[in-house]
Amino acid sequence: MDTNKVLIVATYAGQIILESGGETYRVEETIIRICKNYGLKDADSFVTPTGIMCSALKENSESISIVKRVKNRTVNLERIDLVNDLSRSVELQNMPIDTLKEELDKIANSSMYPAYIDVLFSALAASGFSYMFGGNLKDFFCAFFIGIVIKAFVHMANNLAINAFFINSIGGAIGAFFALLCTHEGLGTHLDTIIIGAIMLLVPGLSITNAIRDTISGDLVSGLARAADAFLVALSIAVGTGSVLSLWLYFWGGKVL
Repeated sequence: MDTNKVLIVATYAGQIILESGGETYRVEETIIRICKNYGLKDADSFVTPTGIMCSALKENSESISIVKRVKNRTVNLERIDLVNDLSRSVELQNMPIDTLKEELDKIANSSMYPAYIDVLFSALAASGFSYMFGGNLKDFFCAFFIGIVIKAFVHMANNLAINAFFINSIGGAIGAFFALLCTHEGLGTHLDTIIIGAIMLLVPGLSITNAIRDTISGDLVSGLARAADAFLVALSIAVGTGSVLSLWLYFWGGKVL
């Protein structure tokens, strides 16, 4: 068995989980499980939101290690589930390492939902949040329209590799501007519920959840890093939304408020 290949493939599996929004402990657990199933001794891993470090011992007690930098992070729970199931089926199926690599390639290259599906259901989520927070039917449809605009912008910005801070700032500004516009024109009733519903598409819910879970499980570095990331995202949303509201108040005196 090529121990170097085993460690590389195990790290690859962990990379897919981490890039898809998985928790730190899940990445480490998957890497160690794969290494042990292929006979690597004393396999260990240290994972942060931006990197993976793994080490193991060969049969001659020679130490091998690998470091993988993780730059792209998104949310794809289906990929996490597929890699999780695959790592557990390795031992049961006595799967060759090359077959495991091929299956991981299929998961990594699997297509997500089409952009129009993502935009449509994101808009429905925005309108649902608006209604849940006390909006009426007019606010529901305003939030739906604004959700389409925000999510379409996010897709375009991601394709252009724009920094996440600016994406969320501009997204928050878009939400506040169109909410003010809708309220000013009488298309919407409650400005606050429309804005809340729209910017909920930008709120880093998964990052906050993972930060809490990592901290509770003892992964303090990852927990604090994810918490800092969530705080910066929330700050960027506040900057974009607050800037538009402040400009509107300055030029129009807040009449719609």
